[in-house]
Amino acid sequence: MQQQVVIAGGGPVGLWLAAELRLGGVSVTVVEERVDIDQRSKALTIHPRTLEILASRGVHEPFLAEGLAIPGGHFAVLDDRLDFRALETPFPYTLALPQARTEELLEEHALALGAVIVRGHRVTGFTEHPEAVTVQVDGLDGAYELRAAFIVGCDGSRSTVRTAAGIDFVGTPSTVLGWLGDVTLDSPPRPGFSTFGLRGGVMVAPLPGARYRLVGVSPDSLTTEWPGDLTLEELRAKTLAVTGEDFGMRDPVWLSRFGNATRLAAQYRRGRIQLAGDAAHQHFPAGGVGMNVGIQDAHNLGWKLAATLRGWAPDHLLDTYHTERHPVGAQLMEHSRAQTALMTGFTPEGMDLRSLFSGMIATQPALNKALSERLTALAVSYPTPDPTAHPLTGTSAPDLAFTGSENHLFSRLRPDSYLLLDLTAGVLADRTRPGLVVDTATLDQPPSAWATVRAALIRPDGHVAWAGIDEADTALSAAADRALATTHRTVAR
Repeated sequence: MQQQVVIAGGGPVGLWLAAELRLGGVSVTVVEERVDIDQRSKALTIHPRTLEILASRGVHEPFLAEGLAIPGGHFAVLDDRLDFRALETPFPYTLALPQARTEELLEEHALALGAVIVRGHRVTGFTEHPEAVTVQVDGLDGAYELRAAFIVGCDGSRSTVRTAAGIDFVGTPSTVLGWLGDVTLDSPPRPGFSTFGLRGGVMVAPLPGARYRLVGVSPDSLTTEWPGDLTLEELRAKTLAVTGEDFGMRDPVWLSRFGNATRLAAQYRRGRIQLAGDAAHQHFPAGGVGMNVGIQDAHNLGWKLAATLRGWAPDHLLDTYHTERHPVGAQLMEHSRAQTALMTGFTPEGMDLRSLFSGMIATQPALNKALSERLTALAVSYPTPDPTAHPLTGTSAPDLAFTGSENHLFSRLRPDSYLLLDLTAGVLADRTRPGLVVDTATLDQPPSAWATVRAALIRPDGHVAWAGIDEADTALSAAADRALATTHRTVAR
């Protein structure tokens, strides 16, 4: 069986990548070991930048309709929460939605676009050739092979693809075992309940079906020894020790422990092999960012793979997947470890540090905003080698409004093309080519950073590749052509 791309792993990351590849005109097969979607939802949180990504493909409405909007997030379960309402985004909130439902919606999206998804099959290895990859698969009816131009490992922290590729997974081992339980509560606490003290910390979040998730960490969690599977009795005892009550917990549907092993793949790309999501980065699930960073990996990689396979991208484009996303993974490691330190300081000194930092979040709006932008990935900006580039270069473009139009920028982005946003009434209108569309418009009440911009080149993933402010039309045209020369294989019109 021949496909252009094989994806190992059909979780949220693999499914979003499959959809992006199909939108880019590339054939794709997703190989997923699970026969059915796992109803034990590891992730519950969709952050603003991920909602922007969904909106840029017009698939965000079902998520908004079913999810619970919460106007903030937490950093290390500090008493003072981060306030997302000041963020410059159409989605200034956390959306609470179980991962199982997120996967169902993403699978529907990918299937509707023509992705092939095979469940109950497992990638066991691959052989890389100069022009292709032969992928070994264990299927329901026995072993078989797939041949593709590329393989992407979206197969979790124990990634078979990463291991087979010989890519190092570097970091620190687990020293903490957090615990969680999805249960029924006869006497649930108030919405948004969390508490933290010398005896430990507990958060309680509502789930569909009148259930609740309890997540906690306690002094006895600081261990490298596996104490056995978590039981309802142990969850009850831990919750009682921290909060003084058990909220009438009963009927568990999932009980689990999770560690703080923190590791980062040394390479996100090696030849015809790419890694995304947990296959590329593993960390303590602080702040609910893991699934979001994985989807953002896929959003960066998908259009680049498609552009490469369709032949209009420059040869070096795929290399930028590692150079752009690996630093994001390193930052994820940093703030996950920092939160872990704040969440496991069960000493008077640790409590004072938490109190001090929490108070600063509450009283320093700049700190609150900076942490919020980092947690939600709205602060992610990709580096540019040009020291003279406009400051917008590399940032994610906001959902710009246009005069006389109900369509904002997100609805105009193309998954298979750059968007050359011409704000000059047509000076750049004749530059359309494969992988590029030109949109002439006028900004309506632009953000201050965009007030003097006369043209911008927006990548398919929504990040700014170039912005021009030259007043002279000839200078602007020359600058636009230089930008296009670096992003497209040919420049002839």
